[in-house]
Amino acid sequence: MHVGDITTPFGRRPMTLALMKRQAAAAKIESGSSVDKWKVFRDASEARALLGIQDRALAVLNALLTFYPESELASDRAMIVFPSNAQLSIRAHGITGTTLRRHLAALVDAGLILRRDSANGKRYARKDRAGEIEQAYGFDLSPLLARASELAVLSERIATERALFRSTKETLSICRRDVRKLISAAIVEDVSGNWQAIESRYVELVGSIPRTPSLQDLRRSLESIENLRQTVLNLLENKLNSEKMDAYDIGSGCHIQNSNTESIIEIEQQGAEREAESGSNCEKHSEPTRSFPLSMVLRACPEITSYGPGGSVSSWRELMEAAVLVRSMLGVTPGAYRNACEIMGPENAAATMACILQRAEHIKSAGGYLRDLTARAQRREFSLGPVLMALLRANGGKEPAAV
Repeated sequence: MHVGDITTPFGRRPMTLALMKRQAAAAKIESGSSVDKWKVFRDASEARALLGIQDRALAVLNALLTFYPESELASDRAMIVFPSNAQLSIRAHGITGTTLRRHLAALVDAGLILRRDSANGKRYARKDRAGEIEQAYGFDLSPLLARASELAVLSERIATERALFRSTKETLSICRRDVRKLISAAIVEDVSGNWQAIESRYVELVGSIPRTPSLQDLRRSLESIENLRQTVLNLLENKLNSEKMDAYDIGSGCHIQNSNTESIIEIEQQGAEREAESGSNCEKHSEPTRSFPLSMVLRACPEITSYGPGGSVSSWRELMEAAVLVRSMLGVTPGAYRNACEIMGPENAAATMACILQRAEHIKSAGGYLRDLTARAQRREFSLGPVLMALLRANGGKEPAAV
């Protein structure tokens, strides 16, 4: 059957040059070409936004395809279906007549189907003596075959853009989370910086993201928030580098190790002697460094050994490494611990952290407790000796005997 002739619509529907152009394009289908009708339907469904049609129009197109008996649209077969509006409504899930006519017109305007109207506007087929369809009037599906390649390209384009949109949105969500948590960490860790301004900038950027953003909106927001994240990371990196330098200074400072089991009287005497020398050896400490025997500290505070390298502590350096780990675990800020090292001395600060760990269940805020002890030590009102002796007695250990 020849379907290439230009036909005008029935009734009040006007003839347009665009309709004439679509009919001419449908008539130029290459001989022998064919396409799976459901594949081209899926492509049209994927590209519906570019075609300017809605989901209900696709439901109508799906219903029209069910009236086509073959699985493939082929140029050597008639591609006109002629169901009544009642039949179409049933197969389109009960769509009303007014809505059905509106979406049929949308499919025609989108160039997916053509009308082949009879003289009276009815849809029917005239058959020959052999029972073959000689002439049919209804909806022509040949534009789907003519535009199969175009629809496949549009479908691939939409799928690519959707994947890019999803990827960009996920990246933006992760970037937002990173900035939010990094700012919180910086505030908790008392990192120097204008975090209030950074927080305000973050809230401003998040608030500027539209409720239903386009890909370009997401890209612009992602670029701005990534720049903010880099700013935050730079500030935190500077803080970490500063801590590394402080740790190096502490590790290479004046360490006085004493593994002998001395009496408290001897310790106090040695502390008095070191006090006279503290001006030349450890000028940054507010009070002289009084290093108690490591064995005494470990007997008084056995909990600290679990946090040493390999689960044990055998030297003052290992005790200080364990104290840094415990400091982080108990929520003590690096600044508070660094201040304690400057005031008490690195060894006494580590021993103090061991004492705080030993009594952690009785201390509400380890950071506040350490800051209070540091302030008392600066005023010469705090001594570590009585604390260690009390913990020794609490642990059932024997105090070192006086010589």
